[in-house]
Amino acid sequence: MALSIQNNVSALRAFSTQVSVSANNVANSLSDDFKTSRALNTQGKDQQVTATITKTPSPGPLVEDPLKNDGSLKELSNTDIAKELVQQISSGHGFNANAKTIQTHEETIGSLLDLIG
Repeated sequence: MALSIQNNVSALRAFSTQVSVSANNVANSLSDDFKTSRALNTQGKDQQVTATITKTPSPGPLVEDPLKNDGSLKELSNTDIAKELVQQISSGHGFNANAKTIQTHEETIGSLLDLIG
């Protein structure tokens, strides 16, 4: 497999990780005290793309706990649904671009083989 295709495959994995992390954030957005995670894609060894996952330590909003009558507060999730939507759209475009590159490579190889005979 050509090195450039290996790079595209690593990018597909990294973008898939980004979508999975974002989906987990959305799924837990209504969980008290949940801290979002971020998957950052970086270029690594041999131009390979890797996703590094980190927790976002910022606190969520504090609201009065409706289950207690003493006025105590509880922390909600720090998930921003709008940011997650943007992340998922961006990751989807990156995934599709790399998939299209692999598809075009395969079609080109097929055409060359047809010409050779």
